[in-house]
Amino acid sequence: MSHRARKRFGQNFLHDPGVIGRIVHAIDPSPEDHLVEIGPGQGAITGLLLPQVKRLDAVELDRDLVRQLENQYVGHENFHLHSADALKFDFCALAQKDRELRVVGNLPYNISTPLLFHLLENSRCIRDMHFMLQKEVVERMAAGPGSKTYGRLSVMLQIRCHVQMLFPIGPGAFQPPPKVESAFVRLTPYEDRPYPVEDMALFGQLVTQAFSQRRKTLRNTLKGLVSVSQMEQCGIDPGQRAEQLDLAAFACLSHRAINS
Repeated sequence: MSHRARKRFGQNFLHDPGVIGRIVHAIDPSPEDHLVEIGPGQGAITGLLLPQVKRLDAVELDRDLVRQLENQYVGHENFHLHSADALKFDFCALAQKDRELRVVGNLPYNISTPLLFHLLENSRCIRDMHFMLQKEVVERMAAGPGSKTYGRLSVMLQIRCHVQMLFPIGPGAFQPPPKVESAFVRLTPYEDRPYPVEDMALFGQLVTQAFSQRRKTLRNTLKGLVSVSQMEQCGIDPGQRAEQLDLAAFACLSHRAINS
């Protein structure tokens, strides 16, 4: 059954067998896994994952694709389809006591960042995540201090997850081909975070404020939130810029702000 990709849903369907095989190999599904696929589209990855796992839940917003997937996988008892918006979906409601979720998906570029943050709010029940995303976004996710691509997204993800860019994916792997390069990325939430954060909301506010004006120094961007003396207590030069701070420094600033 043919389905025309809809721009409003940011649809680009994966069709390259070589890339699909490489993705499934990277996910490395096992018989006891409980997978959740976001945006299964026309089922290019679904069909290969389904026979290898105990349960696969798929979350799809496009109702036409929901009907197509229902027909395609009718009779598969381990397949459960949810006609829903992933941005509003309660992923942890799917989790079973003895099995954490493994989340996979080809995320629409237009909602990728808010969806990543929504998933982080559900990370207590997630073992790992594998996504196809715009390559530029993946580079920002995995960037380290001192890099031009290091910013709020880098810090907010890396404080909670190990982020690993696995391989690039060219536009030709999709139909229709997107105008940008893509990449496949793995995120593994920490069981014990290397840099614990007491108040994630405050930490997020601090990081956002620090990167709000990248050319300005921390002395200016964090005014009213963290004092110069608190920065110095963390061993941070107030004349530095946000992009020069590592995760430990941001965690320390957050701790000082809470306990001031």
